[in-house]
Amino acid sequence: MQIQCKQALSMLNSAKHWTLAAMLLATSNIAMAESSDRDQPIDLEADAVEVDDAKQTSTYIGNVILTQGTLVIKADKLIVREDKNGFQHSTSLGNPTTFKQKRTGKDEWLKGSALRIEYDGRMDKVKLFKKAWVKRGEDIVHGDYIMYDAVAEYAEVKGGTKSATNPTGRVKAVIQPRKRDK
Repeated sequence: MQIQCKQALSMLNSAKHWTLAAMLLATSNIAMAESSDRDQPIDLEADAVEVDDAKQTSTYIGNVILTQGTLVIKADKLIVREDKNGFQHSTSLGNPTTFKQKRTGKDEWLKGSALRIEYDGRMDKVKLFKKAWVKRGEDIVHGDYIMYDAVAEYAEVKGGTKSATNPTGRVKAVIQPRKRDK
């Protein structure tokens, strides 16, 4: 099953549509994240690192923890590559690999998990693969594949095969009702 944000607009009211899109948007480290995070230094810890200057890659291996402001990524392995135009691309792998980041101006965290998370800095896309979920506050979406394209403001969530953790193999989202001003 596939939910596409452009199609979801007709299925969900505007608030619910933007809730799902906003949850996925924050995984690309823009808009909803603490605005000061991108100006903070990156602190990386790992059991080992391999640097290949010729290929412009660094591979961090073993209990990897990346911290930048409120952003924390944990993985078994993190591969960071810089393309010829200076854009960063990364792949984090783990069982699972996780992230969390505080939302700007809110006492709320965005959290996510998957077996593999890829970030394309040039295209501003984030992809989560296998046993993927993203949670914002109490709203959560689960799927076998979650993608958010920040430039096109387009998201996809796909289900996968049936498993013990997902007996239906379908996409699942829980969106809490919003508090209304009285």
